[in-house]
Amino acid sequence: MTSPRTTNLSLVDTDPAELAVDAIVIGVHSQTGEQGATSGLAGTLLLASGAESIAAAFDGKLTETLALLGATGGPGEVIKLATLGTVTAPLVTAVGLGPEPSGAAPAPETLRRAAGAAIRALAGAPKVALALPLPDDADASAELRAVAEGALLGGYRFTGYKTRPQPTRREPVAEVLIAVPDAGDAGAQAEVVRAQVVASAVRLSRDWVNSAPNELRPPSFADAVASAAREAGLGVEVLDEAALAAGGYGGIVAVGQGSEAPPRLVKLTYTPQGSGNGKRVALVGKGITFDTGGISIKPAQGMWEMKSDMAGAAAVGAAMLAIAALKPSVAVSAYLPMAENMPSGTSYRPGDVITMFNGKRVEVLNTDAEGRMILGDAMARACADGTDYLFETSTLTGGQVISLGKRMAGVMGTPELCDRVKVVGDSVGEPAWPMPLPDDVRKGMESDVADISQVNAGMDRAGHMLQGGVFLREFVTDDVAWAHIDIAGPSYHSGEPTGYWTKGGTGVPVRTLVQLVEDVATNG
Repeated sequence: MTSPRTTNLSLVDTDPAELAVDAIVIGVHSQTGEQGATSGLAGTLLLASGAESIAAAFDGKLTETLALLGATGGPGEVIKLATLGTVTAPLVTAVGLGPEPSGAAPAPETLRRAAGAAIRALAGAPKVALALPLPDDADASAELRAVAEGALLGGYRFTGYKTRPQPTRREPVAEVLIAVPDAGDAGAQAEVVRAQVVASAVRLSRDWVNSAPNELRPPSFADAVASAAREAGLGVEVLDEAALAAGGYGGIVAVGQGSEAPPRLVKLTYTPQGSGNGKRVALVGKGITFDTGGISIKPAQGMWEMKSDMAGAAAVGAAMLAIAALKPSVAVSAYLPMAENMPSGTSYRPGDVITMFNGKRVEVLNTDAEGRMILGDAMARACADGTDYLFETSTLTGGQVISLGKRMAGVMGTPELCDRVKVVGDSVGEPAWPMPLPDDVRKGMESDVADISQVNAGMDRAGHMLQGGVFLREFVTDDVAWAHIDIAGPSYHSGEPTGYWTKGGTGVPVRTLVQLVEDVATNG
């Protein structure tokens, strides 16, 4: 579980040099090439705005001292300097922001990553102030939101299941102050409140993804989501294995039948005050609590990371809690199909023909392509209930990682909605790239015995990400705009901490889903 300590976030407009904190964080830019040569300072540092009073206290020698300590201003680099009484805080921490921006402030994602890196590096310091560059002559909501989110997410820690105290592990920062031009500004205060709501949802999503798969199986995952949702005031419906079989959810039942932990489908409902804007949004997330591949079993190497195969459902469930708190003027329903894909005498098999919720019959060719089976049922249910927009997210294919890497999601579906996902993803720091749904991929999924094959056997793993999108399209009605967001790469970070990502679950794409819902509430 995460550290029981929660981070308190607030705004200040006091001179940073006079703040009674344990550390003050400032930004530094790299100054190289022509930029440095012009000023005669090639290879030196440039202080970002917000650090002027700190620099003055060091009699203009702050950048020189930081450079002697190895600072380069590279993005995310953190250098600590004892102040020795020059300012109130005993420690100045410089975080790299890269080259000086052409605009009023660095890009929001640069600030988000910088704040996260600094707060993580300052674990053990109870109270920290961030004096990072924010525009003071225009709307700074995007930059302020980014700094707040980065601080709250960079301090996340999953303490896991250790039974012994960790004497060398320092406690996360407990209190963060963000220096702004006017701490009483209502818009700035609203951004802090929103950041706390959304970051809390992201942290919960990370908790679920990081949980051990023996402790978070479909029934317990469903109970956890349902309990949190009821507490948030959301409508909750949970279908167990008997209800799923009776309701015709053939895909969910088939995938889950190999495990002694039976499958579930959780539906969450948010109803806006009044009639809202008349639009309806459906969110769908894949909840495979562990994926062995079933009969088509995966290689053993790295299989432990398959505990994260429920990251889509975790993101959707957590996003709904944020939506309940933010209260957008649009109706939202979420569908979380959950199953454990295990090999056993009762597992579904290659060659099986499964009747899905919408009546289509699927020939199974690979039991490791299980995510699309449970998602097909959930997406068909969402369309049957009625919706205008359907956003589905899942750790669906290794092809996404091969095509787009570990930070960029793939998005397929209605072109206009895919473009919308891309714009929103870019704005919140969760990028997604639209991908096609080629006719030749669908042609290769024609089955001799059913309506569609689960995969394109002729292509094997070629265009694997596209095969998943083509299959899911079969379960969306023509009147619904939809987008499938494949997060196989960005949902789980197996490397060292970087920016506001820690090792393990990242919480992608919680912030994208929340922003998409708010966008629909505002713009329809």
